[in-house]
Amino acid sequence: MEKSKKEISYKVEGEKWEKALDKAFKKLNSKAKIAGFRPGKAPKDIYIKHYGVLSLYEEAAESIVQDAYQDMLKKEKLIPITGGSVDIKNVDDKGIEYIFTVITKPEVEIKKYKDLKVKKDKVKVTKEEIDKEIENLLERYTELSVKEGPLAKGDTAIIDYEGFKNGVAFDGGKAENYSLEVGSNTFIPGFEDSLIGMMPGEEKDINLTFPKDYPSEDLKGQDVVFKVKLHEIKEKVKRELDEEFFEDLAIEDVKNKEDLEKNIQKHLEDNKKMEVENKFMDEMLSKIAENTECDLPEELVDDEVHYMIHEFEHTLNSQGLSLELYHQITKTTHEDLHKQYEEQARKNVLYRLIIEELFKLEKVEVTDEEVNEEVKRLAKEYKVKEEEILREYDSKENLRANLQLKKLVDKLEEYNK
Repeated sequence: MEKSKKEISYKVEGEKWEKALDKAFKKLNSKAKIAGFRPGKAPKDIYIKHYGVLSLYEEAAESIVQDAYQDMLKKEKLIPITGGSVDIKNVDDKGIEYIFTVITKPEVEIKKYKDLKVKKDKVKVTKEEIDKEIENLLERYTELSVKEGPLAKGDTAIIDYEGFKNGVAFDGGKAENYSLEVGSNTFIPGFEDSLIGMMPGEEKDINLTFPKDYPSEDLKGQDVVFKVKLHEIKEKVKRELDEEFFEDLAIEDVKNKEDLEKNIQKHLEDNKKMEVENKFMDEMLSKIAENTECDLPEELVDDEVHYMIHEFEHTLNSQGLSLELYHQITKTTHEDLHKQYEEQARKNVLYRLIIEELFKLEKVEVTDEEVNEEVKRLAKEYKVKEEEILREYDSKENLRANLQLKKLVDKLEEYNK
């Protein structure tokens, strides 16, 4: 058994157990159906003859297990880090003996975390990166204007369409005045290409075959016909870095190209700094983990896997998918997903434990004053109210944790130059 797993025997006997049995009898007898007796009126020996004494033991054991568990933790001075388990070793009319398995925080022995030769990358933003961001902004703020000529790739088509299989319209295959950017690959292969060259007002039948791996069982691999009517064509009109564009951007202190370049450079630098710190910390923790002994309880790893799967499911839901549909499309099971996440989950848990141990070893703490100063600094930098900064971090404690980790990163960087 791992050092962090402890099996503790705990007995409940005498008056406490008698009271638990009496309480169990009154509860169960009140629902008992015994010929000749109203509910709750049958004598104890008659009840036991009909339902057995084990029913009383089971009810009594369940009713006092939480109190027994808490009393055991207090007496043994244990702090569980995740859920354990409970078994019953012995039970009779004199008492009950539980066996509690408690999972406590595992010991972490870091043998080396200095002079590991892990270097933090330098942050550099190039002119090409700034120009690319400006191009992306111009593209994002691109306007659409009505086009008279034939539909081309990159244009937006305003269409009505309806899909038919064997002459019968199928569910989800119809829309009116639908806005579709041709070339976006929004529809099944062949649909968008078949629209190219159409003129406003034109109608067309498009014969297609759904992909064999399409998620709908009724449509996968099936031949269908889409009846399409093109109402209008819109083409992109590229924006210029003019006064109107900067007004639309509505970024404070950005009134011209020079202001925009400075603004983009700062944001790129901030993002790169975060990426560099994350990369440095990941490499640092990987090296430290090689020099660390820790007996990880599988229960902690399982908890992390379940958390990761829950987060993945949340992401799927935000995209309009379910975990069940994901398994259907990928032909996987929940067990497959669990195995897929196990290695990363093990790493996540170990890294968290290492960080907590490093906080203790280096006595890394953050005062209330430091938290308040950071709130003021961020509010000034981003030109927002302090309340908005706190809302962004959800609480001062989250900001404190962020500062604590930053302090640790700075120390590790200093130790590993």
